[in-house]
Parts: sequence; structure tokens; C-alpha cells
Amino acid sequence: MSSVSSTTTAVAPATTLRPRTATAAESARARWGRRFQHGGWFVAPFFVMYGLFVIVPVVRGLYLSLTDANISGDHTSFVGLANYREALKDDLVWSSLWHSVKFTMYVVPCIIVVALLMALIAHHAVHFKWLWRLCFFAPFLLPSAVVGNLWWWLFQPTNGMVNHVLGLDTPWLAQKSTAMTAVVIATLWWTVGFSFLLYLAALQNIPQHLYEAAELDGANAFKRLLHITVPNLRNITGLVLALQILASLQVFDQVVVMYQFGPGPEESTRTFVQYTLEQGFTSYRVGYASAISFILFLIIAVVALGRMWLLRNREEAAR
Repeated sequence: MSSVSSTTTAVAPATTLRPRTATAAESARARWGRRFQHGGWFVAPFFVMYGLFVIVPVVRGLYLSLTDANISGDHTSFVGLANYREALKDDLVWSSLWHSVKFTMYVVPCIIVVALLMALIAHHAVHFKWLWRLCFFAPFLLPSAVVGNLWWWLFQPTNGMVNHVLGLDTPWLAQKSTAMTAVVIATLWWTVGFSFLLYLAALQNIPQHLYEAAELDGANAFKRLLHITVPNLRNITGLVLALQILASLQVFDQVVVMYQFGPGPEESTRTFVQYTLEQGFTSYRVGYASAISFILFLIIAVVALGRMWLLRNREEAAR
């Protein structure tokens, strides 16, 4: 009887293949890749142009503000925050900033009130609505040089139309007390059309049944304006206020044209932007002008962020 030896062969268990879980970084790259594939190529030209004409100049200007660069670009050395310290001690910086702030305080409330009145007229007009809209918006299409020269002629003391119509002989552009007022009037006439369009669009979105219900309850036109129109225009008024403040702080074009690139009588109309350009292109101090311009940038940024903070708090309170 022969013995049969059985050999036992050990077979290793088959390894279960599991799909590898993608990491968070890989998922993000894939997600952004899909988004770029769908729409990235359409917005890429904008980002390229934005980087070349906004980001690069801003970074370059920030670097120049830390140097003593002149307009020729020769012998530039790093000076750190010296330009900023000098700007904070410069009386002309503060006076020009005050002129810009004063102009803003004058022109912004006027634009809001006049634009709202113009929008109400164009909205409720029975005949020739297109003519009202054209007349109110047309000045906004004019170039700043045309507006400045036009109002320079209108404010002339001898043959100007303003004095002729009002029966005055006031030297509007030659005396300190009326110099800024002349700029405010010219700016109001020129720029109110943009805010007028915003208000007109907002008026057309107010539901008509609110006015009908108020009229049935006996509310007159003034009460309907006060309790229906104004509350429904709150958001657009905040937008107009923010846009006009940011634009008014940068006032430059019409001022330098009306006053022939001068600072006005007793330097009463020299604005912040004008003083910046004087330092850069008259005194040839590019580094110092860059520092001044970044101070204005910080002021505008604070205003914009403050507006966003107030809007967010208002939305949270409404919830």
C-alpha cells in the first residue's frame, strides 16, 4: 500500500481594488478646470487687460510711492514711508483734500434731489416722454472739455448768459466766494443725467397697485410720494449716494478746464487729484505724487467698504 503525499498549496487572497479617493486639492482643480473650460476663455481677455492696465500700474505706483522717483526715472532710490510722512505734513495736501470734500458735500445732495425730481417729471409726463428723457440725459454724453469751456463762457461777468439772465454782474470764476459754486452748478448740469436714469428705472419697478390702494384710502399725491415712492427708492438712493461720493472725491476735469489749469482764485478750487498731477508733472516728483494718490485710494476704499458694511447690516436687519 503506497502512501500518497498530498501537497497543500497556499493561495494568497486576491487583493480588492478600490478606487482612489481624490484629494480636496484635486477636486478643486477639476472643478475650476470644468468652469474654465465652459466660460474661462470668454473672460480671459478681460483678465489679461485688467492685469496689464490696472494691476500692473497699481503695483508700479505703490513701488514708486516708496521711492524718490522723478519724471525722468533717473537716480531713483528707495525712501520707504518718507513720502507719506511728508504728505501728512503738507498743508496743500490737506487744503486740496478739503476742497474735494467740500465739493462732494455740495454736489451730491443736489444731484440726488434734482435727479429724483427729473425722474418724477419724466415718469408722470403725459406727452413727449421721450423728449423729457432726451433733454435730461443728453448733457451727460458731452466730453468734460466741452462742458468746462461751455460753462466758462456762461459764467463770464460781462457777456456770460448766467449774469445776463439773472441780471447780475458777478465775477463767478474770479472770486473765492463763488468759485466752487460755479463748479458745482456745472457738474450738476453735466452729471445729473446718469442718476436720473437710475431713478427713472427704479420708479418704473414700483408696483402700481400700491398707488391705487393709497389713493382709495384718501392719500394725496404728497403722501403717496412720501410713504410709497421714497421708501421704495431707498436702495437706489443708497447706490446713487455711493457712486456720486466716489466720483466727486475724484473731481478734476471740469475744474481744470474752467480755471485754465490753475488753482482758482486764492487757490480755492485746487482739488486733491489736481494737486497730485501738479506734483507729478509740474514739480516732477513722481514718487511723492504716487504717495498722494495712494492716500486718496485709501480714502475711497474706506468709503466703499463703509457703504458695503451699511448695506450688509441693513439686509441682516431686514431678515
